[in-house]
Amino acid sequence: MTENRRWIYGTDHDPYALDPGSTYIELVGGPLDGQLLDVTALTADERADGALLMTDHGAYGPGGRADYEPRPGCATRWDWSGEVPW
Repeated sequence: MTENRRWIYGTDHDPYALDPGSTYIELVGGPLDGQLLDVTALTADERADGALLMTDHGAYGPGGRADYEPRPGCATRWDWSGEVPW
């Protein structure tokens, strides 16, 4: 049986390697659905803002941004709220 591992958004090394001690949130919906985002370096205020994340798989193609916002009452998931061109 193979291990069910999640892709980590933005990694430049093994995209499945979780770093011990890091904090990850799950991206839900949209073009990055199911990927994990390392938010270890973000402050609480920055986490509350969510993020515009680059994606080649969205409505605007290469260079587009997917907008993810924290899910109310859930610190481990951010929900997709749309896309913007860059």
